[in-house]
Amino acid sequence: MSNSNIIPGFSKLSKEEKIRAVASHFEHPEQVVKELMSFNHPNAELQKKFDEFSENTIANYYFPFGIVPNVLLNGKVYMVPTAIEESSVVAAAAKSAKFWADKGGFKAEVIDTRKVGQVHFIWHGEKRKLEEKFPELKHSLIQNTTHITANMQQRGGGILDIKLVDMTMHEPGYYQLKAEFDTCDSMGANFINSCLEEFASILKDWIETQTIFTEEEKQVQVIMSILSNYTPDCLVKAWVQCPIDDLGTFDGGMTAREFAWKFQKAVKIAQVDVYRATTHNKGIYNGIDAVVLATGNDFRAVEACGHAYASRNGQYTSLTDVSLENDLFTFTLTVPMALGVVGGLTSLHPLVKRGLELLGNPSAKELMMIAATIGLANNFAALKSLTTTGIQKGHMKMHLLNILNHFDATEEEKEKAVEFFKHHKVSFSTVRDFITAERGQMIHQG
Repeated sequence: MSNSNIIPGFSKLSKEEKIRAVASHFEHPEQVVKELMSFNHPNAELQKKFDEFSENTIANYYFPFGIVPNVLLNGKVYMVPTAIEESSVVAAAAKSAKFWADKGGFKAEVIDTRKVGQVHFIWHGEKRKLEEKFPELKHSLIQNTTHITANMQQRGGGILDIKLVDMTMHEPGYYQLKAEFDTCDSMGANFINSCLEEFASILKDWIETQTIFTEEEKQVQVIMSILSNYTPDCLVKAWVQCPIDDLGTFDGGMTAREFAWKFQKAVKIAQVDVYRATTHNKGIYNGIDAVVLATGNDFRAVEACGHAYASRNGQYTSLTDVSLENDLFTFTLTVPMALGVVGGLTSLHPLVKRGLELLGNPSAKELMMIAATIGLANNFAALKSLTTTGIQKGHMKMHLLNILNHFDATEEEKEKAVEFFKHHKVSFSTVRDFITAERGQMIHQG
C-alpha cells in the first residue's frame, strides 16, 4: 500500500465514511459496504453502544454464544455461557460435565485474590536511608489515598500491602513500589491504576521533604505506574476425583486402570516437554477463554498471566496435575485468574449481562471457579480423546458442518452427510467426495 492510500483523520470520520473508505480498497466497494452494514444490530441504540466499545468500528464481528449445560460444581448445577468459534470446545466441556456428573461433579476453591500493581522509579541515593524511612513512606501512601480506596474498603477490599523492591542489580537506580490489592467483585484495573498514579505523586512529594536525603537524593524519576497482569497469588483450584475403577471402560476395551495410567503419563509429558505443554495449556484456555469472553472479562490478561505462571519455576509446564494415590483418580487445575463481575462490559453488553444472570449473578470468586472448571473439563476431554480414540475422530465430527458450509451444502445434503459420517472418517476430501457424489446422483436422477 503506497503513501497515497494514507487516510488522515480516519478516527474523525463518521461510521459510514469509515466504511466507505475501507470499502474503496476492494474490487466491488458497494458490495463490501452492503456486507459490512448487514452486520449492524437492528436496534440503533444498541448498535451505538457496540460502536462505543472500541475505536474505528465499522461492523460487528460475531462469535457463537453457546452453553455448556449440566456443570455440577461444588454441589450446584450451572448452565455456563461461552463465546468461542472452535467447534469442538463446547461439546468437549459438555461431554466432560456429563462424565463427571455421576461421580461427584467438579470441585473448586479460590486460594487467594491478591492483585498487583507497581510504581517503577529511578532513584540514585543511599539504599539504607530509603529502607530505613520506607515504613513512614508506606503509611503516607496508604493514608493519602483514602479518597480513592474508601469505597473499596467498605466492600471489604483495598490496599493489602506495599513493598519496596530493589531492582538496582538489573538497572542502576531502579526501584519499585510493589502494591497488592483486593478489588472484591471488580477486576479493578482502573482502581489499581488510580492508586498507583497517586502513589507516584506522593512518592515524589515525600522524598523532597525528607531531611535525611541530600539534594541529589531528592531527585526521583517515576518511569511509569501500572498494574501487572501477572497475579500469581490470585489463584483458583479446580479438581475432579473418583475411585479409579469408577472411571469405567473405554473404547477398544481399555480398562479404567489402563486409562488412568495412560492419562497420568499424558499429563507427565506435558509437565516435562514444552512442545506438548504449550498445546496442553492451550486446550485449558479453550474453556477458560470462552467463559471469560462470554462474561465480559479480559481473556488476554487471564491467558498472559496463566502462561507466565506456567513458567514460574524456569520451565514452561502443564497447569494441570494428576494423582493416582490411595486408589483414587484426582485431576487438578491450579491457575491464576483475575476476573470481575461489576464494571466494564458486565452491565453494558446485553449478552454478558444475560450470561451472568444465567450463572446466578456470581461473585468474582464464584466466576473464577466456574471458568477454571470449564478449563479443567476441556483438558480432561482432550486427554481422554488423545489417550483412547485419538483427537481427530471427535474433532472432525464437530468440524463436519463447517466443511459442509464451505461447499454450500443444502439442508438435505447436510442431513445425509451427518448420517453418512456417523460411520465414516471425516476429512475435507471425504466430505468433498460425498457432496460431489450426492450432486452427481441428483443430476443423474434429473
